[in-house]
Amino acid sequence: MDSLIWVQKYPARIPHFLYTMFLFTKSDIKTTVIPIATASAPLSSIYRLPHVVFWIWLHLLQFDVSNQTLQPEEDAMNKQDRPLPSKRISLSQAVILRWVLIPMCGALSVCYSVETVYASIALVMLTIIYNELEAHSGHWLVRNTVNAAGFASFEVGATLVAGKCYWLRYNPRRLDDIAILSIAISAGIFATTIHAQDFKDEEGDRAIGRKTIPIVLPSIARYTVIVPLTLWSAALALVWKLQLIEAIAFVCLAISVGARYIFSTTVHADQVSFYWYNVWLSTAHALPGYYRLFSGS
Repeated sequence: MDSLIWVQKYPARIPHFLYTMFLFTKSDIKTTVIPIATASAPLSSIYRLPHVVFWIWLHLLQFDVSNQTLQPEEDAMNKQDRPLPSKRISLSQAVILRWVLIPMCGALSVCYSVETVYASIALVMLTIIYNELEAHSGHWLVRNTVNAAGFASFEVGATLVAGKCYWLRYNPRRLDDIAILSIAISAGIFATTIHAQDFKDEEGDRAIGRKTIPIVLPSIARYTVIVPLTLWSAALALVWKLQLIEAIAFVCLAISVGARYIFSTTVHADQVSFYWYNVWLSTAHALPGYYRLFSGS
């Protein structure tokens, strides 16, 4: 009888569990999974895409569970659909899950290469620095730097999993020069523009004492979005050899996103602006793939 109850009870919980895992990462799908999966192009095979997406998502889950178990009271005020404030999972269960995910990320990375394991270890360490060691609540420069290093580690791992084809063979052990340049540029982009996410959260960040750019530099904060976005767009158009019309369109996208931050300043407007920032970011991450296709690399 007990075994029958187990058979009926626990499999029925699987969809609930999977959706709970999705909710931990829901808000970061557009900011992390999509741009980084885009940056891992070109795939050695279309069949690598699920591998890339799952590797990114599992490591993102590791980060988000860690982040959301630190200050659940903040989410209870601002993000009530997340698993902890919505009571889909208890805090103690989430903490256990947070530490169980670390060996799971490592085990997944072992399936690809030692180099992928190194990227996984870097992500775990940066997660601890950002969350448990509270870099997230420190000075915006420290926060942006750790963010940039974390996203670079994501891209290294994802690009290795994608496995650019060398001599018609899948190779998850090395990055070519284009990939290395792309990752270095991405780290620079994140370090100088990722604070675009902070405007929509200014009220909550102020309440818990975070020192983000909108709080520390209120008079010029919104100009710190349009300037780097425009400069990066012009630079990327040159680096990745865009055609004139494509370059103009990309720069205009950056200017329009930056202008939204300057002229539309409500919380809702900042949320919409952040969506458009992610459109720009995903486009920027797609440019190395464009360069490979049209340069014959």
